[in-house]
Amino acid sequence: MYDWLIVGAGFAGSVLAERLATQHDARVLVIDRRPHIAGNAYDCPNEAGVLIHQYGPHIFHTNSESVFDYLSAFTEWRPYEHRVLGVVDGREVPIPINRTTLNELYGLSLATEEEAAAFLATRAEPVARIRTSEDVVVSVVGRELYEKFFRGYTRKQWGVDPSELDKSVTARVPTRTNTDDRYFTDKFQAMPLHGYTKMFERMLDHPNIVVRTGVDFVDIRDQVDFRQLIFTGPIDEYYDYRFGRLPYRSLRFEHVTLDKEWHQGVATVNYPQTEVYTRITEYKHLTGQSHPKTSLTYEYPSAEGDPYYPIPRDENQEMFRKYQMLAKDDPDVHFVGRLATYRYYNMDQVVGQALATFKRIDEMTRMRPAMLRSFGTTAHAVEDRLTAQ
Repeated sequence: MYDWLIVGAGFAGSVLAERLATQHDARVLVIDRRPHIAGNAYDCPNEAGVLIHQYGPHIFHTNSESVFDYLSAFTEWRPYEHRVLGVVDGREVPIPINRTTLNELYGLSLATEEEAAAFLATRAEPVARIRTSEDVVVSVVGRELYEKFFRGYTRKQWGVDPSELDKSVTARVPTRTNTDDRYFTDKFQAMPLHGYTKMFERMLDHPNIVVRTGVDFVDIRDQVDFRQLIFTGPIDEYYDYRFGRLPYRSLRFEHVTLDKEWHQGVATVNYPQTEVYTRITEYKHLTGQSHPKTSLTYEYPSAEGDPYYPIPRDENQEMFRKYQMLAKDDPDVHFVGRLATYRYYNMDQVVGQALATFKRIDEMTRMRPAMLRSFGTTAHAVEDRLTAQ
């Protein structure tokens, strides 16, 4: 008998497995349908011995000291600040748009933040009500820069025009008036020194944790005895798509190894105007690995394949809310992670959500003995009262 069955060995599942095993001395079974742990963050040496991210680049960044400190128990870090270039009008320019971007594209010599802000103000188009991703960008930088940097990339990535997407999509990418060319500005920016998979291996290395990969939940749910369940997969799948399938965008990855030391000047180059793929990532920039060859990944967005990105549209959220209502009637099932909560979370946000979930579980666990004494009744009756709350 396991105290917990955890479906998914990515960030959400692994963090909760570690917390439950080490803090509650719980017996935990972790399963994953893929043949490995670490979820989408899985990395491994390829045939040439270059460490790559199997499912595209994962760059860790967070403003949460508690999340960073928690993960630091399982890895050393390599300081790394991510930089991205975009091929726009035949030039490689910094993304997000900053003062350097504007100067290079328009042959300007903007010297201060005030000058850059004034230039953007002349191009911005007032939007009475910001509702869509197009509205967000056009209201800040105008239609020309929107067309150059955002529209084509977004249509490739999401399969729909930005005018049909929620404002949250492009709101994630800032526009700067300084010359800061870092993609992220978070307080903590680093990469696991020995890779993500090694970090997950340490997280799951506990005598109370059993890990089984290549195992699907539907094939095991009636064969394993467990008290409670943590589900990190798609919530619509758990409920057999009762209200339909929640829409996702997927990705296809083309991994290439070149017989040269370097291919591009930064880790990631975006292609908002040209090419079928959205970006090329060169991993040695991320890992700091020294190797005579280099490995790249070309990313091709797709409507089919593994679910990666929940599509933020009103009708999709409405469907998700129906599944949420079902989940409220399943007190012994905890839905955690991007797929289970249909949210576009970064890695640190998933870790934070998992830690918060454990805190709630921990508080409820500590309440049980006191409530048992208070009610002076059977454990089953207490459980009924607790789960009814």
